[in-house]
Amino acid sequence: MSQSDIYGPKDRPPLGKWIPLSVQHVFAMFGATILVPLLTGLNPAAALFTAGTGTLLYIAITGAQVPAFLGSSFAFIAPLVTISASHGLPYAMGGAVAAGIFYCLIGLVIRFAGTGWLDRALPPVVIGSVIVVIGLNLAPTAMAMAMNEGGATDGQYSLILFSIAAVTLGVTVASNILLKGFFSVIPILIGLVAGYLFTLIMGFFFPAYHIIDFQVIADAPWFGLPSFTLPRFSFVPMITFVIVSLATICEHLGDTLVTSKVVGRDFYKNPGLHRTLAGDGLATAWAAFWGGPPNTTYGENIGVMAITRVYSVWVIGGAAVIATALSFFQKFGALIRTIPTPVMGGISMLLFGIIASSGLRTIVESGVDYKDKRNLTISSVIFVVGIGGGRLAFNITQNVQFQLAGVALATVTGIILNLVFPSEK
Repeated sequence: MSQSDIYGPKDRPPLGKWIPLSVQHVFAMFGATILVPLLTGLNPAAALFTAGTGTLLYIAITGAQVPAFLGSSFAFIAPLVTISASHGLPYAMGGAVAAGIFYCLIGLVIRFAGTGWLDRALPPVVIGSVIVVIGLNLAPTAMAMAMNEGGATDGQYSLILFSIAAVTLGVTVASNILLKGFFSVIPILIGLVAGYLFTLIMGFFFPAYHIIDFQVIADAPWFGLPSFTLPRFSFVPMITFVIVSLATICEHLGDTLVTSKVVGRDFYKNPGLHRTLAGDGLATAWAAFWGGPPNTTYGENIGVMAITRVYSVWVIGGAAVIATALSFFQKFGALIRTIPTPVMGGISMLLFGIIASSGLRTIVESGVDYKDKRNLTISSVIFVVGIGGGRLAFNITQNVQFQLAGVALATVTGIILNLVFPSEK
């Protein structure tokens, strides 16, 4: 794209370019956005609806200055699965609403006090280790989906399912490493399609591979409202999500910084970090209110902007409108539900590993010194508590139990150790 074709945040491309540029962003966010609800039992159509409308809400709150698309957050998969299993899906949604409101409160504090206190409470050694825990906590889920009947951790092993997952993973990895240009930012979508087609083609020749049922598409109406889940509120789910959101807030800081570097604007100053956090938080609360996954700014779409050098908020807004419109296309939603579990498992084997690896990247790029026994101790305890299934539980009343487990307990533990242990520097 020539210099004359670059669009800044406030520039609106002509319609002939605007629509395809927006569609490109939809392709970039699509695979990851629908994967989170498929992994957590939420409705993919609701996820598309809340991603689209949440992005429009973010654009409004940031004064249409930040070109950022908001999609389903992978960092919240662990608490979504855990709380849904222990309390029910509506209470998980209530916890996500609380996390979104907590974002806004942190934004308010940053507005008046700056970010220094956040850096002290959550240095790279803590936040990087917590992100590693988030990814590795999900590893058993990925492998169960890839090779067990029904995707259950205690399900019966199937070589047929594992072969589907292996093909899906192979294509996704190859696409991620070998492809160039626009295709390099949609390896998830390419892997999804490849795994689906492999299962479909093999099903014509081998009955054991015949696991895709198109009847659900035939039974679905062409258009209709997504299936929404309204939130319910309880103390334990809310505090769990709020604690996990400490990690995702730091993720937001990083994404906003990267976006600033790509676009060439300082979004920390204008519109201000407090407004970008408020936009992200309200979009997350909005999404959870309708039964969609918590939102986060998407690196996939930042990559699209870096490649195309098109930073127009109008283009991002157009993508949000298209995603919202797709959520009302019921046959499209039914098609998504026919995606075989091992296909999702194959993709998850890469994605969940990438989450863990991004934590390692945070540690490495921040220059954390593990010759320092303080850093070594903090990371070690976080890993064992978070991955080993650590749980702190006690009864508040006869019917109310307080519980911190997994990622949430690991985060609190890391914060306490960091504040208590003196730094050598």
